[in-house]
Amino acid sequence: MTRRVIALFCWAYGVWVLLTWTRTAEQLLFGAGIAAVVAVSLAPLGEVAGPWRLLTPRALAGSVVLLALAVRQAIAANLRLSRLIWDPHLKQRLRTGMIIIPTTQESAGGLTTVGLVTSAIVDNQLIDLDRSRKQLQYHAVEVPRPDQAVEHINGPVERILARYGWGR
Repeated sequence: MTRRVIALFCWAYGVWVLLTWTRTAEQLLFGAGIAAVVAVSLAPLGEVAGPWRLLTPRALAGSVVLLALAVRQAIAANLRLSRLIWDPHLKQRLRTGMIIIPTTQESAGGLTTVGLVTSAIVDNQLIDLDRSRKQLQYHAVEVPRPDQAVEHINGPVERILARYGWGR
């Protein structure tokens, strides 16, 4: 139980620091108090993966590769979107819409990672998940052809998760 509380405290405090992005003593102490309340409240609900698990060599390498992919895709997507906005000829051919694509992920962690990373990129936003059918529904700025959808949206992230043993 104590290990679970410590893990939850670390995650909650990390989220607090990232969301507030302020490092005054008052802000950090208040965040520590909120994180402690959240950790004690949520600890009875079940096991929690501690953030220290990210420090194993395999997990750390996977995190770095996943971060590099997300940054690269986000930059490329922002450049494409800027071009679409500023070029009036391309704007007329824009095909926004919804697309449903399969996923290989089964665990809550894997599905969460795929949903968060792919939605952080401006091209696509995860709208819905059907766990029983293993399908993800996205709103896409530019809907890819159905035979290219997985490769364009969630395939690269899922390959990294599989390569580093995450999410299954």
